[in-house]
Parts: sequence; C-alpha cells; structure tokens
Amino acid sequence: MLTVFDQFTRRTADVTAQLATLGIPLTAPVPPPAGTDPADPWASSRSASPVDRSTLAWCTAVTMLATHHDTGIDRQVLAADALLRELGVRGLAQLHSDLHSGAPIDYRFTRCPYCSGIGEDPTLPDCCQVGCPPQYEFAGHDHLCPVCRGDDYEPQWFADEQMAMVEELLADAIEEREERASLRYRIRTRLRRRTVRTPSPTPLPGGTSRPTPI
Repeated sequence: MLTVFDQFTRRTADVTAQLATLGIPLTAPVPPPAGTDPADPWASSRSASPVDRSTLAWCTAVTMLATHHDTGIDRQVLAADALLRELGVRGLAQLHSDLHSGAPIDYRFTRCPYCSGIGEDPTLPDCCQVGCPPQYEFAGHDHLCPVCRGDDYEPQWFADEQMAMVEELLADAIEEREERASLRYRIRTRLRRRTVRTPSPTPLPGGTSRPTPI
C-alpha cells in the first residue's frame, strides 16, 4: 500500500533517473572561486559549497523550473544549483513567488510544491537535524514544512470562511455608510437653518425703527 510519503520518493527517483540518462552528475561541481582583491573591504571570502542533486529540495526546484519554462530539466540544472546553494530549502518559497511574478503565495489555497500540502517536512528529519530545543525532542514531535510553514491546504474550507468574513465586512460597511449619511443630513439641515436669516427692522428718521410688518 502506497503512503503519502511515497510520492516524494517517486519524485526524486524520476529526476535522478533523468539525470543519469542525460549523463549529469548527482553532485554539482563547486564553481571556481572568484578572484578577490585583498584591498577591497567588501570582498567576500565565502566559498561555494557542493549541491546534492538527489535531494528532494533540488528535485523539486528543477521540476518547478522545467514545468514553468516548459523545458527539459537539463536546461534548468544550473538554476536549481544556484537556488539551493544560495538559499537552501527555503529558496523554494522564494522561487514559487518569483514564478508568480513576485506575488505572495497563500499556501492555504495553493498546494505547496515541496510537501504537496501535508504541512510537514517531507524528509522526516529528527530533532537533532532540525535543531529543535531539548524540551521538544520527544516522540511524535512534528516538524513543519520549511516552505509553507505548515499552512493547511484546504481551499474549500478557507474559501467559505473568507466569504463569511467578507459578508460581515460588507454589512458593517453598509451600516457605517448609512450612519454617516444620516449624520451628514443632520449637519446640512442645521447649517441650512442657520443661513436663513429673518429681515431686520427698517430704520426711521430720528433713530427709531419701524416694526416689520407681519
């Protein structure tokens, strides 16, 4: 019987089989160090590290790139190398956003490309590998997916919840608009009454005033 984690094994197996067919090594060679100027205070002495192309993260990255650009994985190998070398597994979240023109990804409505929506780290690391605090090192402790951060992929449930929230906000907005309209009406009425002035008495010779006829 296949488990949900079998899909991750199948993903890495498919990619590594394609790499073997194409004659691409499973370990990315370390690029030569760039020439640095000792007098340059901004020069970096950081050396590049090799990339394991058989990991689930790398296989996910190269698959995402090949699918988005509609190319073979051989055209996206170097891009996947650079992504994992610079950003690690969390780089998949950045890549996912970049492939959507920089828009933020809501993993409640979009299936996570790394864990496929289960919310847990698909590699099933132990607490020592992740670096959990000692008080969390016990059996059954879940490790959240480093890409989607454990967001539950339940678009139908969250859609109903958001629709209810939108309806509530709309009702509040209508009520507030009616209250403001009523307040503006009262203010206009008072101002109109103040601007209507009664005619002043007509002065008579000698300083007396003639009463205003009614």
